[in-house]
Amino acid sequence: MEKVNVTVRLDADTIAFLDQLVHSQDRDRSYLIKQAVANFVELHRWQIEEIKKALAEADAGDFATDKEVAAMFSELRR
Repeated sequence: MEKVNVTVRLDADTIAFLDQLVHSQDRDRSYLIKQAVANFVELHRWQIEEIKKALAEADAGDFATDKEVAAMFSELRR
């Protein structure tokens, strides 16, 4: 996959803390920033996929019954 350079401006406090992480994890800034972006993208990709699945279920009329909802809330209260 082709790599593309991206420039990001961060505040000094963020960079200072990032540098602490760099030293404690024995990694460089670039590695930690790439990991942070990858985690962010993965989370949002997962959320979008789950929303699409839920919308498909709703469009198909696949809803929980009142009894199923009551049972779930009963379980959560324990």
